[in-house]
Amino acid sequence: MAVIQKEITVGVGETVENAISGSAFEFLRRQALVSIGVTAAATGTFVTVQSGADIVLEESPTFVKTSFPIIPDEMFYNDVGVVGDRLVIRLRNPTAGAIVMRVLVQVTDL
Repeated sequence: MAVIQKEITVGVGETVENAISGSAFEFLRRQALVSIGVTAAATGTFVTVQSGADIVLEESPTFVKTSFPIIPDEMFYNDVGVVGDRLVIRLRNPTAGAIVMRVLVQVTDL
């Protein structure tokens, strides 16, 4: 199982197009079960999750918590991806202050 763990401070009015861009696991190398959890340290942020052609989560409010998501309880977004699928986790902060957001991704080969 591969794990991606990122902590990102999303600035005022900023959008992070892909929180896991550049990760060795951004593109799936095998068919895999992908489990994703995203938290934000304050209210007002939004997250969008895409796995290949699958839209796993349309832009929605982020789970508010000041730590990483708990495995497996807070890994709310799941999908089965195939070879070459790109994982995209878009973070948006329309608030008047910077907010710390945390992303946790588990990739389990099938």
